[in-house]
Amino acid sequence: MRRPGFRVSWGANIAFAFTAMAAHRLRTFLSLLGVTAGVATVIMEVSLVVGFNHAVTASFTTFGTYLVQFQKFEPRFGGAGGSFEEQRNRRDLTVEDAMALKRLSNLAAAVSQERWLWGPEVKAGREEADSPSIVGTNTDYSVANTHFVQDGRFITDADVAHAARVCVIGADVASALFPHRDPIDQELTVAGLPHRVIGLFEKKGAVFGRSNDNLVALPISAFDNQFPWFKTDDDSLYIATVPKRPEDYYALIEEETAILRTRRGLRSNQPNDFAVRTSIGAIENFEQITAKVEAASLVVAGIALLVGGVGVMNIMLVNVTQRTREIGIRKALGATRRDIATQFLVEAVTLTSVGGAFGIAFGLSAAVAAGPMLDFEAATPLWSVLLGFLVSTTVGLVFGMWPAIRASRQDPIEALRYE
Repeated sequence: MRRPGFRVSWGANIAFAFTAMAAHRLRTFLSLLGVTAGVATVIMEVSLVVGFNHAVTASFTTFGTYLVQFQKFEPRFGGAGGSFEEQRNRRDLTVEDAMALKRLSNLAAAVSQERWLWGPEVKAGREEADSPSIVGTNTDYSVANTHFVQDGRFITDADVAHAARVCVIGADVASALFPHRDPIDQELTVAGLPHRVIGLFEKKGAVFGRSNDNLVALPISAFDNQFPWFKTDDDSLYIATVPKRPEDYYALIEEETAILRTRRGLRSNQPNDFAVRTSIGAIENFEQITAKVEAASLVVAGIALLVGGVGVMNIMLVNVTQRTREIGIRKALGATRRDIATQFLVEAVTLTSVGGAFGIAFGLSAAVAAGPMLDFEAATPLWSVLLGFLVSTTVGLVFGMWPAIRASRQDPIEALRYE
């Protein structure tokens, strides 16, 4: 029969658990390692994957969330289509293709033909820009890429028609070449040829260490005159388009794809001989890749938690053996099997919860430290922290159950005789 007032509160059981942990520090430390490592892996992996996805999303939407770009080769990640050899043998996209899209599409707000060249010398007097990107484009570039001019003006149809040697520069180029003066109407040279600065782009910032402000835009006709060899290179022309309304995004892809297929004489049973790259599609492809990485990391974390759980169970079984006489005394004083089981189960859960708390702290610290080295900022959603703590608690419940049951089944007489 239970004696009045014998029941031990949950608070007392938790306090006793901490006392037992403090009395056996080395044993506690060893049993916490697995749980701490597993939870830390979950927190760090989720933080880095979420942060990476945010950085990728920012990267692909820097030049337009609803960007639809046509190019010769399939996107590097997640692209559908034939082999590289088949793609290399495709016909190049042309300025005439872009003009046809501009003329025939009812849904496009802008169609920007673009040739990109990286690293030519850009100078103004003794000052030199740090290997900027050069883009030859038309008047629709700003709208198609959501990259607008903050000072001066952008390229006009007249500039394109007359192959005018004018340019619009990014903030990094302006700072490098004209640090103490207004760049508008100043002269710079691109690969030795002079161009007049007519506009300054608004700042876009950097993604993955690459600045979007280290840019010089030229009329595409002037670009082709200066770099005629570039037109014959594989995949030299990109056609960037955006819909008039966001809800027309997928319809625009279908409409423009149909226009290009008709221009290129493709039959209904023939695949596209060009690639379609979209910001949303690129983001989805990266999320699929990171989801696989996340799944693999969770498997590793699960193994660590399993090892940690087995360690906790072994430690608790040792505790049961060492405290056999204590169990006998408690039963002699009126403790029930439930009381004994609860005491040891609370101790196991407390042990793994502490391990989970350490794992959360370590995982957060590691993710924050790793973010700058990987050139993006880690992001830890609240659900991952709650999940980490829940998992650690569950490990204590599952792996502490058998030791608790074993302790509760001790015969009080035999337990009192135990030495």
